[in-house]
Amino acid sequence: MNIYLTYKALHLIAVISWMAGLLYLPRIFVYHTENQSDRNISNVFKTMERKLYFYIMTPAMLISWIFGILLIGSIGFDQLSTYWLKTKLILVVLLTLYHFYLGNFLNKFKMDLNTKSSKFFRFFNEVPTILLILIIFIVVFKPI
Repeated sequence: MNIYLTYKALHLIAVISWMAGLLYLPRIFVYHTENQSDRNISNVFKTMERKLYFYIMTPAMLISWIFGILLIGSIGFDQLSTYWLKTKLILVVLLTLYHFYLGNFLNKFKMDLNTKSSKFFRFFNEVPTILLILIIFIVVFKPI
């Protein structure tokens, strides 16, 4: 079996799982914001948010990074000098920062300190989509 293709497949599986969480968690925040006054519903959303973030998203992010680094190692770390790979890594770092920023909101909801509107989270939910589109085009076309 080709180790490069194995790393690539595992990387893609992890990225898809991570992206699903990055797209879903802000949507949960929208509904949580709209139902903050109902303690029972709010507690259900807190459980959903915590489990999604810690049991799915964070492990998927870590696995994405691990297999991404293994992929770079497979093609040679000298490839880090290429424009497309530098650009991709910058965008993935931004996606990672977005992930941790969602964790910040998770903590605010946990302590009932959210001050953002559902409209904010609807808009904020578009960030990972834009980053994903850019990353895919950069990886597919590998601009010089």
